[in-house]
Amino acid sequence: MKLLPVISIVDYDESVREAIEFLVRSLGYNALTFRSAEEFLGSDQVSATFCLITDVQMPGLNGIELQDRLIAAGHRVPTIFISAFPSEKVERRVLQNGAIGYLRKPFREDGLIKCINDALKSAKDV
Repeated sequence: MKLLPVISIVDYDESVREAIEFLVRSLGYNALTFRSAEEFLGSDQVSATFCLITDVQMPGLNGIELQDRLIAAGHRVPTIFISAFPSEKVERRVLQNGAIGYLRKPFREDGLIKCINDALKSAKDV
């Protein structure tokens, strides 16, 4: 039996987490959800994650700090950022640090699917 890639979703907004989880599962992937960056980092799923989808602005550690911590710990997780408050400065920074995509809320489903496909392709190359 082939193991399905794990896609972790980190967002404090339950409705966003659930919507993305539903989409990811409908694509045939395993989806894990986390309410915060701290919850994700404290889980045993960091090294199992093939793709990370995270909000930029969250209470506690934000998505940028999450990316920084993952990089510092040596985890090269293809990451997709989503934001209700887009910033070109933030977008440039996360993309320069290796993010696969930066989507502005509300985003189109097909845009997220393309980013997920790109992330999984890039995870295979790592």
